[in-house]
Amino acid sequence: MDVADLNFFLAVARTGGVSRAATELLTVQSNVSSRIRALEDELGVALFRRHARGMTLTASGQLLVPYAERITQLMRELTQVVRDEGDPSGRVSIGSMESTAGLRLPKVLSSFSADCPKVDLTLSIDTTDALIGQVLDQRLDGAFVCGPVRDPELAAEPVFLEQLVVVGDASVVDLDGALMRRCPPRILVLKAGCAYRGRLEKLYEDRDLPAPSILELSNLDGILGCVAAGMGTTLLPLAVVTASPLASTLTVHHPPPEIARAQTVFVRRRDAVETPAIARFLACAREATSRELLQAVDRHTVEPDRLIS
Repeated sequence: MDVADLNFFLAVARTGGVSRAATELLTVQSNVSSRIRALEDELGVALFRRHARGMTLTASGQLLVPYAERITQLMRELTQVVRDEGDPSGRVSIGSMESTAGLRLPKVLSSFSADCPKVDLTLSIDTTDALIGQVLDQRLDGAFVCGPVRDPELAAEPVFLEQLVVVGDASVVDLDGALMRRCPPRILVLKAGCAYRGRLEKLYEDRDLPAPSILELSNLDGILGCVAAGMGTTLLPLAVVTASPLASTLTVHHPPPEIARAQTVFVRRRDAVETPAIARFLACAREATSRELLQAVDRHTVEPDRLIS
């Protein structure tokens, strides 16, 4: 079986037609059609149903998809490992929560880019749930998400430990006041799948408070701006709040430890090969974490267990 045939098969499965697959693969339609026929002849089954609107997978085709994805991924990893033994190159796709990307990753990305200039690094920003799904689907090589992560298909390495705080406007004096800033209460959060949003909703449940209405915003700056304007409450890492230009117009309030302590972990598929590029990236992340811990201890601003190396 030719691995290239599997790439053609997956392209048709994704796009739903030969012409669209040919466009994606930068080839002619006849080449795609002949590859699919060759694969079907070799396997002895029909992989697609042909119809006027394009092509859809048969039951046999649906069974082949996960195997084809894994085989093609392994071949890409094999090629990258062999070529990158001395000097990493190729592409690395990393995901991150917005708060981690803004606060923790700039030094990591700068160090990695200087160390591995031939690597094409891309960073995707999304919620914890979305990022985990993208790692599982092999659309990302790894991602920084809010732990704990207990999926058996994923390996999770602790990287940072964030202190989460409830954030209110300048008029709020205590935690309950922040949670009930409005009546009925309102929380300002990112889209569903954000781990911090889930913790904030749980805080209302734990304190037997009325369920808050939800206002979704697309970024942290927008959330903090609306909180400062008295539109509601949010839950974010303390470092995000103190770094914001709006910090002087906000108040922070400490929830119970089970809500406040949020471990950021780097997740990867357990069955993925650790390429030299990924190994270098993780080394840069660990180095940045250790350096931040030492600086914090020197300033006497945090306890030694604030970060995990």
